[in-house]
Amino acid sequence: MDVVKTYLSLLLWVLILSTPLVAEEAAEIDDPEAGTYLIDESESQVILDGELTPEGQRAMQEARERGELPNTNAETVETNAADAKLMDEMPELAARGLDEEVQSLKEEVLILNRELFSLEEELLFPSNTQFAVYVSVDVGEFFDMESVRVLMDNKPIASYLYTKRESDALMRGGVHRIYIGNLTAGSHELVAFYTGRGPRGRDFKRATKRTVNKELGPKYVELKIADNQGKKQAGFEVKEW
Repeated sequence: MDVVKTYLSLLLWVLILSTPLVAEEAAEIDDPEAGTYLIDESESQVILDGELTPEGQRAMQEARERGELPNTNAETVETNAADAKLMDEMPELAARGLDEEVQSLKEEVLILNRELFSLEEELLFPSNTQFAVYVSVDVGEFFDMESVRVLMDNKPIASYLYTKRESDALMRGGVHRIYIGNLTAGSHELVAFYTGRGPRGRDFKRATKRTVNKELGPKYVELKIADNQGKKQAGFEVKEW
C-alpha cells in the first residue's frame, strides 16, 4: 500500500511539473512574416516558411483573434507587393519627374524670352516711329529666291541670304521679317533687290521701288513675290499695311 501511495504521489508531481511546460510550448508562436514556427499543442507540429496545415491555420487564426499575432490578410499581401513594385519603380519615376521638370523649365524660359524680346522691341522701336519690312512668297513656281537686299533713301537697311530650307518654308506660306527699326514721319523711297533662279534654272535678278509715306504710328511693308501665270514669270509687289 505504501508503495502504491508513493507511486501515485510521484505520478501526481510529474503531471503538475509537466503541465506549465506544455502550456508554455503551446503558446510559443512566432510572427509568420519572419519565418513561421508554430507549435500545435495537440500534435506538436512545427510549420516553417508559411506552409501551414489546416490545424496550423486554425491555430494561427485563433492567435490573431487573441491579439497575439498581427492580422495579415490578402489585402496586406497585395499592399506589400504594390509597395515593393513601387520601390522598384522609384528610380524610373524620379528620372521621369526630373525630365518633366526640365521640360517645364524650358517652356518657362521660352515664354520669358518672348516676353523680354517683345519688351525690348517696344523700348527700342516705339509704336510712333516703328517701321518693319516683311518678305513673303506666293507659290514660287517661276522663281526660287536666294537673297533679298533692301535700301531706304539710298541707304542699305537689310540684306539676307536664304538657305534652301528657308526658301522652301517661304514657298509653303511662311513670312520673314527682314528688318525692324525706326523711321521718321514723311515720304521715303524703298528699293528692294531680289536674286535667285528663274524658269529652267537660269539666274534671275529683279528690283522694285516704292515711295513709302510714314505717318504717326507703326508702319509695315510687305515684299511679296507671286507667280504671274499669264506671263509665266514671277511678279514682285510692295504692299503697305
